[in-house]
Amino acid sequence: MSYLEYTVKTVPGGWRKVLYLNWPLVVLLSAVAGVGFVMLYSVAGGSMTPWAEPQMKRYVLGVTLMFIVALVPIWFWRNMSVVAYLVSLGLLVMVEFFGTVGMGAQRWIDLGFMRLQPSELMKIALVMVLAAYYDWLPMKKTSRPLWVILPVLIILVPTGLVLTQPDLGTAILLVAGGGLMMFLAGVHWAYFGAVIAAGIGGISTVFKSRGTDWQLLKDYQFRRIDTFLDPSSDPLGAGYHITQAKIAMGSGGWTGRGFMQGTQSRLNFLPEKHTDFIFNTLAEEFGFVGGLSLLTLYVLVLLFCIISAIQNRDRYSSLLTLGIGLTFFLFFAVNMSMVMGLAPVVGVPLPLVSYGGSAMLVLMVAFGLVQSAHIHRPR
Repeated sequence: MSYLEYTVKTVPGGWRKVLYLNWPLVVLLSAVAGVGFVMLYSVAGGSMTPWAEPQMKRYVLGVTLMFIVALVPIWFWRNMSVVAYLVSLGLLVMVEFFGTVGMGAQRWIDLGFMRLQPSELMKIALVMVLAAYYDWLPMKKTSRPLWVILPVLIILVPTGLVLTQPDLGTAILLVAGGGLMMFLAGVHWAYFGAVIAAGIGGISTVFKSRGTDWQLLKDYQFRRIDTFLDPSSDPLGAGYHITQAKIAMGSGGWTGRGFMQGTQSRLNFLPEKHTDFIFNTLAEEFGFVGGLSLLTLYVLVLLFCIISAIQNRDRYSSLLTLGIGLTFFLFFAVNMSMVMGLAPVVGVPLPLVSYGGSAMLVLMVAFGLVQSAHIHRPR
């Protein structure tokens, strides 16, 4: 018996779970959050307020929630999956009637001490309920049309509610995350081919609807698409933000201008410098090396999730871990593509780095689920 095995066996049962935590994942998440604290301190001009200090407090709360969720047996979360989905769906409906409006969108519920964004909860609840569904469904029925319709509806109902807020970025993430879960569960590739073909037709219809009585997107959403296709067409108007973002990234060079020396953010040329475009501030101050370092941390988090899922012989736990890991991948991939001009600006924050309460707390709870699956896996 090795020293580690002896140590684990001699620890009381309740505390033994703490030793089984995926500690490298905890360290990686803390490192990513630490990058966020440093950048929020920088964009505030060398001040802990108004962003860095509240973000630190939220992270401490988030880590606490992660540990609490992790120590609860995974079977409990499997049984709560449908409840989590229905509660999130109910909150999305509440947003329609009692939601708080901010920046032209109605996405939040004011709880007094914080503003809750139910669409953030739905990103994780959707993964939970789909993992539970495919854990319950026999493998031989996975690709049968009747059993494909239900998960499609599970994905499309909250997506439709989110689109009415409007929040195109989150709607895209819900569809992409749900589609990935179906793919991981073993749904036949022909369904995805049909969806891609329908998507191409849908995009064509969206563009044809522009300027008509049945226009499918808001005017500002069409302007975002125009800006993505040709930012230089209106550099002082709709293309201003992405142009300034590219200037910030390009001026950083290989090693950056230096900590708190970024002119684009300090002189307020960079839009939403503490939320959606915080990666550009990082690239300007720490250059290509800084941006690549953060990307490496993100990839390592994803890698540890994949390894944990592969090692787990419980189908629900494996699907849940992979689903949360790939949803996390979508978060940072979409944000980085957006701020580099590789994708339209859709308002997706950089996970654990951008300033925000709901997004951080929900993400830490999600990684608590990953830890619960890791701790309670068959050994």
